[in-house]
Parts: sequence; C-alpha cells; structure tokens
Amino acid sequence: MTVEPLVEDYDKRIEAIDEQICDLINQRKNLSSNPGLPTSQHITAWSKKYNFYEDFLNELFNHFLLEDIFKPIEEPKGYRKMIPILKSHIGKDVFYSVTLVRQYENVSVVQLHIDKDSSEENPADRHQNTFIELTVEDKENEYECRYEGGSGSGGHMSHDYIVSPPLPDDMTRIRLIFKEYDEPYRRKPTGLEFVITLDK
Repeated sequence: MTVEPLVEDYDKRIEAIDEQICDLINQRKNLSSNPGLPTSQHITAWSKKYNFYEDFLNELFNHFLLEDIFKPIEEPKGYRKMIPILKSHIGKDVFYSVTLVRQYENVSVVQLHIDKDSSEENPADRHQNTFIELTVEDKENEYECRYEGGSGSGGHMSHDYIVSPPLPDDMTRIRLIFKEYDEPYRRKPTGLEFVITLDK
C-alpha cells in the first residue's frame, strides 16, 4: 500500500533537519539490532523537556520496531508444484504440523498448522497476540522469511510464510525453525521453539 503525504506543500526550510532525523534513526538502527523501547520515565522526561505528548512519543518509538512490515512483499508468481512434508511437533496440548511447501518460480510458501482442543478454552485466551516466526536454516544459502497471514477457527489455525529465494526441491538439508513471541516485533520469546527437519 502506498502512503500518500498528508499535505502537498513541504517547507524547504526544514529539509536539512528532516535529513538529520533520518540520519539519527539510521544511527540508532545500526547501533542496536534490538533496541527495545524507552522506559516510561524516559518518555515522561522527554515529553516535558521537548514539549511533546507522551502518547505521541510512545507511538513514535513503537514505529521504529515496525520497519520490516513496510518492506515490499514479493508475491508468489509462476506456480510450479507442491512438495509434501508431513512433519510435526507436539507441544503442550498443541499439535504443530507442516504438511507441504508450495513451490513458485520466485518464492516458496510454507504453511504451519496449529491444532488444539478448544472445548474448554477461556474465550479471553482466543485473542492473545502471540506470533510465531519462521527461520530457515541451510548451510549453503540464506533465506528471508516473511509472515504472510493466517486464518482459522475453533481449535485450528493456519499460518503462511513466504520464503525467498525459493527453497530447493530437494530439501534434505533444510531445517525450519519456529519460535514464538508474545507480540509481533516486540521480540519477547515465550519459550516455545521447535524445529521441523525436511529430510526424508
């Protein structure tokens, strides 16, 4: 989605300041790959010192954690075939499975299924914002994994991940590492981590 400017006119007098802001954000990113968020004490002190609303500063620093969601998504193109995987991991009352990988000319799509008994589930638990990240481990190549979305109902969920470049058709050396976080981009592990090996 293209983000349109809120106003058409730009005051050229602040152009150098805006470039300095970009430079400082870049320095911040290069200095720490996982900077976290300033404490509430920092936010309160800076809001008073620089005359900003606290909620504004909170949103500003939260957005620094979300840069990756603005990265252009490479859409799957040129469907080739499906490769059966049929591998699973059993967690605490939860069954995780990868049944297949869809192969395209430009990417692969890995689908993770999550199944559990929801008959006695507390309705409040259905809205927990946990997030499972996928990393592909391969000694010969590096891959970028992007969460594409999910769906489900009751005790079943499915999550799609776009992997670029596409995985090889022979996946015997590939390991899929799934790691759960309490919220997307907050980088706070819940302790759940499991590996799906793609050997025969």
